[in-house]
Amino acid sequence: MVHCSCALFRKYGNFIDNLRLFTKGGSGGMGYPRLGGEGGKGGDVWVVAHRKMTLKQLKNRYPQKRFVAGEGANSRVSALKGSKGKDCEIPVPVGISVTDENGKIIGELNKEEDRILVAEGGIGGKLLTNFLPLKGQARIIHLDLKLIADVGLVGFPNAGKSSLLSQVSHAKPEIADYAFTTLKPELGVIMYKDLKQVSVADLPGLIEGAHMNKGMGHKFLKHIERTRQLLFVVDISGFKLSSHTQYRTAFETIMLLTKELELYKEELQTKPALLAVNKMDLPDAQDKFHELMDQLQNPKDFLHLFEKSMIPERTMEFEHIVPISAITGEGIEELKHCIRKSLDECADRENEAHHKKQLLNLRISSTSYSNPPSKHAVTHFRKEVL
Repeated sequence: MVHCSCALFRKYGNFIDNLRLFTKGGSGGMGYPRLGGEGGKGGDVWVVAHRKMTLKQLKNRYPQKRFVAGEGANSRVSALKGSKGKDCEIPVPVGISVTDENGKIIGELNKEEDRILVAEGGIGGKLLTNFLPLKGQARIIHLDLKLIADVGLVGFPNAGKSSLLSQVSHAKPEIADYAFTTLKPELGVIMYKDLKQVSVADLPGLIEGAHMNKGMGHKFLKHIERTRQLLFVVDISGFKLSSHTQYRTAFETIMLLTKELELYKEELQTKPALLAVNKMDLPDAQDKFHELMDQLQNPKDFLHLFEKSMIPERTMEFEHIVPISAITGEGIEELKHCIRKSLDECADRENEAHHKKQLLNLRISSTSYSNPPSKHAVTHFRKEVL
């Protein structure tokens, strides 16, 4: 069992990844029965994505966590059509999933200025309502942050993910020689010579049993879902969390990481994946790397060494395997090149699939237009008209 001190929990508490909010659309305005005037519609409540916003800032700015839109104006002699109530906008970070109280997804905000209507204003008084206004929609919503990044770093604690992030980007994560240095997600950006930018998310280290919500478990496994590709980072000398846990070789580490992702959500294994074998500056690292490569090329020959519960249904296929040292900088440029190449290839595949889908839709449309309706259909239509 892993025990975290109160100090660690306090530090982790600085990062907020979900919020529960009360929202209410504005009530409509009163109608004017004598002159047939209609009251204004109540304002709506919208959730709007902003690049520099965080959920912590939202909570600090609106501690009551209540968002109510303005009421519609009443109909009057000088303005028979009442004006609409003022809309209420809730500023949230990019990468938010909005759900209702029952867990049903209302929508997602994946880029800046995306917006979702979460509570509609009531209609103003009119003839249909006997000129009485209706109240606005009241709704409890949940904001769930899932980081959006091109690359998500996946690895057990102390694999060197924070050091790697500081090497490939301008991020300055906390780095130390003990497990659980990273207690909240860190974001960095790789800058290329052609000004292309690639975002990288350093996620807190997983542990065995993370899929069962052990350690930080589901708290950060969910962030991996919103990355375009995964970058596994393993220590060539293996991993041991504490004196009470079993030592794992680099190959066992990869198998266990794969199993944790599989047990949490199988779809994660379909993401493009790269492997960075870190700490190649250590003694005997080259010999261990050659052994690891042999194991990865023929994984079935070594699975008998594992307990059945540790073996994933399918082994991870890496597009690139790069030996690196996050301390000396060895292999970092090659890794950055492989990340860029993998992302470009992924974008090309997505574009090709999109074009094929568009062509298919055009063919279906042209086929439906080129085939005239049958005589029976025309006759039936005429009968309906008559």
